[in-house]
Amino acid sequence: MKILVPVKRVIDANIRVRVKSDHTGVEMNNVKMAMNPFCEIAVEEALRIKEAGNADEVILVSVGPTKCQETIRTGLAMGADRAVHVETDDTLEPLAVAKMLKAIAKKEETDLVILGKQSIDDDNNQTGQILAAIMGRPLGSYISEIEKNDAGFMITREIDAGLEKLQITSPAVVTTDLRLNEPRYASLPNIMKAKKKPIEKLTPADLGVSTEQRVQTIEVNDPPERDAGVMVSSAAELVEKLRNEAKVI
Repeated sequence: MKILVPVKRVIDANIRVRVKSDHTGVEMNNVKMAMNPFCEIAVEEALRIKEAGNADEVILVSVGPTKCQETIRTGLAMGADRAVHVETDDTLEPLAVAKMLKAIAKKEETDLVILGKQSIDDDNNQTGQILAAIMGRPLGSYISEIEKNDAGFMITREIDAGLEKLQITSPAVVTTDLRLNEPRYASLPNIMKAKKKPIEKLTPADLGVSTEQRVQTIEVNDPPERDAGVMVSSAAELVEKLRNEAKVI
Protein backbone atom coordinates (compact mmCIF):
# COMPACT_ATOMS: atom_id res chain seq x y z
CA MET A 1 0.00 0.00 0.00
CA LYS A 2 1.20 3.49 -0.87
CA ILE A 3 0.26 6.56 1.16
CA LEU A 4 0.35 10.08 -0.28
CA VAL A 5 0.70 12.97 2.17
CA PRO A 6 0.38 16.58 0.95
CA VAL A 7 2.35 19.09 3.06
CA LYS A 8 2.13 22.88 3.00
CA ARG A 9 4.63 25.59 3.90
CA VAL A 10 3.03 28.23 6.13
CA ILE A 11 4.05 30.94 8.60
CA ASP A 12 5.25 29.28 11.81
CA ALA A 13 2.35 28.82 14.23
CA ASN A 14 4.34 30.56 16.99
CA ILE A 15 4.86 33.75 14.97
CA ARG A 16 2.51 36.73 15.29
CA VAL A 17 1.09 37.40 11.84
CA ARG A 18 1.30 41.01 10.66
CA VAL A 19 -0.96 42.58 8.03
CA LYS A 20 0.77 44.54 5.25
CA SER A 21 0.48 48.31 5.38
CA ASP A 22 -1.49 48.34 2.11
CA HIS A 23 -3.89 45.62 3.43
CA THR A 24 -3.33 43.38 0.41
CA GLY A 25 -2.27 40.40 2.53
CA VAL A 26 0.02 39.40 5.39
CA GLU A 27 3.74 40.12 5.67
CA MET A 28 5.82 37.21 4.38
CA ASN A 29 9.30 38.78 4.09
CA ASN A 30 11.83 37.63 6.71
CA VAL A 31 9.16 35.59 8.50
CA LYS A 32 9.90 32.15 9.93
CA MET A 33 8.12 29.43 7.94
CA ALA A 34 7.33 25.85 8.88
CA MET A 35 5.21 22.84 7.93
CA ASN A 36 1.50 23.32 8.54
CA PRO A 37 0.76 21.68 11.96
CA PHE A 38 -2.10 19.57 10.59
CA CYS A 39 0.19 18.35 7.79
CA GLU A 40 2.73 17.26 10.44
CA ILE A 41 0.02 15.15 12.03
CA ALA A 42 -0.79 13.63 8.63
CA VAL A 43 2.89 12.72 8.05
CA GLU A 44 3.15 11.19 11.50
CA GLU A 45 0.04 9.04 10.99
CA ALA A 46 1.28 7.81 7.60
CA LEU A 47 4.58 6.81 9.19
CA ARG A 48 2.80 4.97 12.00
CA ILE A 49 0.71 3.02 9.49
CA LYS A 50 3.89 2.04 7.64
CA GLU A 51 5.71 1.09 10.85
CA ALA A 52 2.75 -1.15 11.76
CA GLY A 53 3.41 -3.07 8.54
CA ASN A 54 0.30 -1.80 6.72
CA ALA A 55 2.05 0.35 4.10
CA ASP A 56 5.09 -0.03 1.88
CA GLU A 57 5.85 3.60 1.04
CA VAL A 58 5.03 7.13 2.24
CA ILE A 59 5.23 9.78 -0.48
CA LEU A 60 5.10 13.50 0.27
CA VAL A 61 3.84 16.15 -2.14
CA SER A 62 4.03 19.92 -1.83
CA VAL A 63 2.76 22.59 -4.22
CA GLY A 64 4.38 26.00 -4.16
CA PRO A 65 7.62 27.97 -4.63
CA THR A 66 11.17 26.62 -4.50
CA LYS A 67 11.42 27.15 -0.73
CA CYS A 68 8.76 24.45 -0.23
CA GLN A 69 11.65 21.99 -0.51
CA GLU A 70 12.63 22.98 3.05
CA THR A 71 9.22 21.78 4.23
CA ILE A 72 9.54 18.61 2.16
CA ARG A 73 12.94 17.85 3.69
CA THR A 74 11.38 18.18 7.14
CA GLY A 75 8.87 15.46 6.25
CA LEU A 76 11.57 13.28 4.72
CA ALA A 77 13.62 13.66 7.91
CA MET A 78 10.61 12.46 9.92
CA GLY A 79 10.77 9.25 7.89
CA ALA A 80 8.92 9.62 4.58
CA ASP A 81 10.48 7.73 1.67
CA ARG A 82 10.42 10.24 -1.19
CA ALA A 83 8.61 13.34 -2.39
CA VAL A 84 7.10 15.24 -5.30
CA HIS A 85 7.40 19.03 -5.57
CA VAL A 86 5.03 20.84 -7.92
CA GLU A 87 6.89 24.11 -8.29
CA THR A 88 4.92 27.31 -8.92
CA ASP A 89 4.96 30.89 -7.68
CA ASP A 90 1.26 31.37 -8.49
CA THR A 91 -1.32 31.97 -5.76
CA LEU A 92 -3.14 28.68 -5.41
CA GLU A 93 -6.74 27.88 -4.55
CA PRO A 94 -8.01 24.58 -3.08
CA LEU A 95 -9.57 23.42 -6.38
CA ALA A 96 -6.28 23.76 -8.30
CA VAL A 97 -4.33 22.02 -5.52
CA ALA A 98 -6.87 19.18 -5.39
CA LYS A 99 -6.61 18.67 -9.16
CA MET A 100 -2.81 18.42 -8.89
CA LEU A 101 -3.07 15.97 -6.00
CA LYS A 102 -5.53 13.88 -8.02
CA ALA A 103 -3.07 13.66 -10.92
CA ILE A 104 -0.21 12.63 -8.63
CA ALA A 105 -2.32 10.15 -6.65
CA LYS A 106 -3.40 8.45 -9.88
CA LYS A 107 0.14 8.42 -11.24
CA GLU A 108 1.53 6.90 -8.02
CA GLU A 109 -1.45 4.52 -7.66
CA THR A 110 -1.85 5.41 -3.99
CA ASP A 111 -4.29 3.57 -1.74
CA LEU A 112 -4.62 6.34 0.85
CA VAL A 113 -4.25 10.11 0.82
CA ILE A 114 -3.84 11.69 4.27
CA LEU A 115 -4.18 15.48 4.47
CA GLY A 116 -4.32 17.93 7.34
CA LYS A 117 -7.91 19.06 7.76
CA GLN A 118 -6.89 22.65 6.94
CA SER A 119 -3.90 24.96 6.67
CA ILE A 120 -3.44 27.63 9.32
CA ASP A 121 -2.90 30.41 6.78
CA ASP A 122 -6.03 30.42 4.61
CA ASP A 123 -8.15 28.13 6.87
CA ASN A 124 -10.21 27.05 3.85
CA ASN A 125 -10.74 23.43 5.00
CA GLN A 126 -11.63 22.47 1.42
CA THR A 127 -8.81 20.59 -0.30
CA GLY A 128 -9.46 17.15 1.20
CA GLN A 129 -13.18 17.30 0.49
CA ILE A 130 -12.65 18.49 -3.09
CA LEU A 131 -10.00 15.82 -3.71
CA ALA A 132 -12.28 13.01 -2.52
CA ALA A 133 -15.13 14.31 -4.69
CA ILE A 134 -13.17 14.64 -7.94
CA MET A 135 -11.48 11.26 -7.41
CA GLY A 136 -14.71 9.51 -6.49
CA ARG A 137 -13.13 8.16 -3.29
CA PRO A 138 -14.71 7.82 0.17
CA LEU A 139 -13.78 10.60 2.59
CA GLY A 140 -13.09 10.47 6.30
CA SER A 141 -12.79 14.03 7.63
CA TYR A 142 -11.55 15.30 11.02
CA ILE A 143 -10.35 11.85 12.03
CA SER A 144 -8.97 11.21 15.52
CA GLU A 145 -8.25 7.51 14.88
CA ILE A 146 -7.64 5.26 11.86
CA GLU A 147 -7.13 1.51 11.66
CA LYS A 148 -6.37 -0.60 8.59
CA ASN A 149 -8.53 -3.71 8.14
CA ASP A 150 -9.48 -6.15 5.37
CA ALA A 151 -12.39 -4.00 4.21
CA GLY A 152 -10.37 -0.78 4.05
CA PHE A 153 -10.13 1.57 7.02
CA MET A 154 -12.04 1.94 10.27
CA ILE A 155 -11.97 5.60 11.27
CA THR A 156 -13.15 7.62 14.22
CA ARG A 157 -14.11 11.19 13.43
CA GLU A 158 -15.05 14.09 15.66
CA ILE A 159 -18.53 15.57 15.25
CA ASP A 160 -20.61 18.04 17.27
CA ALA A 161 -22.38 15.25 19.16
CA GLY A 162 -19.18 13.38 20.04
CA LEU A 163 -17.33 10.65 18.12
CA GLU A 164 -18.50 8.80 15.03
CA LYS A 165 -17.03 5.48 13.84
CA LEU A 166 -17.13 4.73 10.11
CA GLN A 167 -15.89 1.93 7.88
CA ILE A 168 -14.58 3.25 4.56
CA THR A 169 -13.30 1.26 1.61
CA SER A 170 -9.88 1.58 -0.02
CA PRO A 171 -8.64 3.64 -1.84
CA ALA A 172 -9.68 6.55 0.36
CA VAL A 173 -9.00 10.15 1.39
CA VAL A 174 -8.84 11.22 5.05
CA THR A 175 -8.17 14.53 6.80
CA THR A 176 -6.56 14.71 10.24
CA ASP A 177 -7.66 16.43 13.42
CA LEU A 178 -5.42 17.56 16.27
CA ARG A 179 -6.10 14.61 18.55
CA LEU A 180 -4.98 11.96 16.06
CA ASN A 181 -1.36 11.85 17.27
CA GLU A 182 1.68 13.78 18.49
CA PRO A 183 4.18 14.32 15.63
CA ARG A 184 7.75 13.12 16.22
CA TYR A 185 10.89 15.21 16.08
CA ALA A 186 13.39 14.36 13.36
CA SER A 187 16.68 12.96 14.67
CA LEU A 188 20.02 14.31 13.41
CA PRO A 189 20.87 11.09 11.50
CA ASN A 190 17.46 11.21 9.77
CA ILE A 191 17.96 14.88 8.91
CA MET A 192 21.23 13.93 7.19
CA LYS A 193 19.58 10.98 5.39
CA ALA A 194 16.77 13.25 4.18
CA LYS A 195 19.23 15.27 2.12
CA LYS A 196 19.79 12.22 -0.11
CA LYS A 197 16.15 11.19 -0.53
CA PRO A 198 14.71 11.88 -4.01
CA ILE A 199 12.39 14.81 -4.75
CA GLU A 200 10.69 14.69 -8.15
CA LYS A 201 10.09 18.15 -9.61
CA LEU A 202 6.99 18.95 -11.66
CA THR A 203 5.01 22.01 -12.72
CA PRO A 204 1.24 22.54 -12.87
CA ALA A 205 1.53 22.38 -16.68
CA ASP A 206 3.11 18.92 -16.42
CA LEU A 207 -0.05 17.81 -14.61
CA GLY A 208 -2.39 19.63 -17.00
CA VAL A 209 -3.77 21.90 -14.27
CA SER A 210 -4.52 25.62 -14.58
CA THR A 211 -3.69 27.89 -11.63
CA GLU A 212 -6.05 30.64 -12.76
CA GLN A 213 -7.59 32.36 -9.74
CA ARG A 214 -11.36 32.33 -9.27
CA VAL A 215 -11.39 34.23 -5.97
CA GLN A 216 -9.82 37.64 -5.42
CA THR A 217 -8.81 38.96 -2.00
CA ILE A 218 -10.13 42.50 -1.70
CA GLU A 219 -8.68 43.53 1.64
CA VAL A 220 -7.01 42.03 4.72
CA ASN A 221 -7.35 43.66 8.16
CA ASP A 222 -6.39 42.89 11.74
CA PRO A 223 -9.26 41.70 13.93
CA PRO A 224 -10.75 44.43 16.16
CA GLU A 225 -9.08 44.80 19.54
CA ARG A 226 -11.00 43.37 22.46
CA ASP A 227 -11.83 45.52 25.48
CA ALA A 228 -9.88 44.76 28.63
CA GLY A 229 -11.53 42.54 31.23
CA VAL A 230 -13.10 43.96 34.39
CA MET A 231 -12.54 42.58 37.90
CA VAL A 232 -15.63 42.30 40.11
CA SER A 233 -15.72 41.98 43.89
CA SER A 234 -18.77 39.76 44.25
CA ALA A 235 -21.22 37.48 42.43
CA ALA A 236 -23.92 40.11 42.87
CA GLU A 237 -21.80 42.71 41.05
CA LEU A 238 -21.08 40.20 38.27
CA VAL A 239 -24.79 39.51 37.78
CA GLU A 240 -25.55 43.24 37.78
CA LYS A 241 -22.95 43.90 35.04
CA LEU A 242 -24.11 40.95 32.94
CA ARG A 243 -27.72 42.16 33.20
CA ASN A 244 -27.31 45.92 32.79
CA GLU A 245 -24.04 46.40 30.86
CA ALA A 246 -23.52 43.25 28.78
CA LYS A 247 -27.28 42.58 28.61
CA VAL A 248 -26.77 38.83 28.27
CA ILE A 249 -29.14 37.82 31.09
